[in-house]
Amino acid sequence: MPTPSAASAARPDPPAVEPLGARQSTLRESNLSLVARTVCASPAPLSRAGVAARTSMTRSTVSRLVDDLVAGGVLAELEPPAVTGPGRPAIPLVPSSGLVALGLQVNASYLAARLVDLRGRVVAEHVEYDDLVGCDPRSTLGRLGAMSKQVLGQAQGARLVGAGLALPGIVSSGSGRLLLAPNLGWSDLEPAAFLDDEAVGGTPLRIGNEADLAARTVAQVAPGRPGRLADFIYLSGEIGIGGAAVVDGQVMSGRHGWAGEVGHVCVDPDGPPCRCGSTGCLEQYAGRQALVAAAGLAPDATPAELAERLRSGDSRAKTAVASAAWALGIALAGVVNVLDIPAIVLGGHLGQITELLRPDLEQQLRRRVLSARWVALTIEPADGDPAPGATGAAQLELTAVLANPAKWVD
Repeated sequence: MPTPSAASAARPDPPAVEPLGARQSTLRESNLSLVARTVCASPAPLSRAGVAARTSMTRSTVSRLVDDLVAGGVLAELEPPAVTGPGRPAIPLVPSSGLVALGLQVNASYLAARLVDLRGRVVAEHVEYDDLVGCDPRSTLGRLGAMSKQVLGQAQGARLVGAGLALPGIVSSGSGRLLLAPNLGWSDLEPAAFLDDEAVGGTPLRIGNEADLAARTVAQVAPGRPGRLADFIYLSGEIGIGGAAVVDGQVMSGRHGWAGEVGHVCVDPDGPPCRCGSTGCLEQYAGRQALVAAAGLAPDATPAELAERLRSGDSRAKTAVASAAWALGIALAGVVNVLDIPAIVLGGHLGQITELLRPDLEQQLRRRVLSARWVALTIEPADGDPAPGATGAAQLELTAVLANPAKWVD
């Protein structure tokens, strides 16, 4: 039997006891977040009683939390509806319009800057179209910074909660570095170094992959409000093709945040060289430039022109679309087989020609996807937002507010 001193030495230290005040503070922060997320997730305005019912908190607790969130500008009260019976009318609660986030985007064919509020509305925006393949990062980001300042000038007294930048390539979000954007010709640079404080409203700049951020706009129709699809594969069609896999409303980022590069899935090892250094990548068949070139159209041709050629019976257009659908079918079937996500959302130029691609693409997927006999595959276009990466970048900052509204309330 050990001596008392030996027993004391062997006994593990008791767990640290969190002070009561700290526990109460943490609980309040958690409850503020729960109330804010509940209001934002609802497609229709909720009353305090409605929030209490959905959160299982008492009405008095909810009322205190709502008062704090309204005072802090996270939530807003609408005018109550007119009532004719006895009792006070319930006051509808909605996300505030007083908090906004800045979303920026650089793509191979455009620059975009926009402000989005907690209701998911675009408050102000500026989009410039240009050929940015192989562009100089300093001058291009300088242009974007000037656009951003112009947009921020339209904030009309709203508080800026954060800024995000969507880029078409591999990013290290933790370090704020762009590692590689083949179609821009950029590599190993820190975009924030080319944007002064005024261009981002004095807030830190968060960078992200444009397809990952665009996919967020499908998973969330507004900050904190889920979209119709919770599980899907998103393809972002541009000169290149970006991709993202979304499960339970969350983008699968992978170990380093680089998951989803469907555009660089090889569909033919003997195919044409790609800017990434490989050969036969998907975007060499279904990217916008590759597609219009195969159809015999000018590099700046629109999806509408391609559709018109196809309807007129043009053989080159028909072959180009069939080749794109074939390549998409091979790449997407592999993703579906690996991840078991049978819903596909096509954005960018692919979204605009979904109906042209659908017959051959569906045929390829039915042939190649193992689960196709038991689970229906769905293919649908994204909503046509011209700069969904910018919207997603802003939504990410606003979602962070809902996760910790106490920062803004207090």
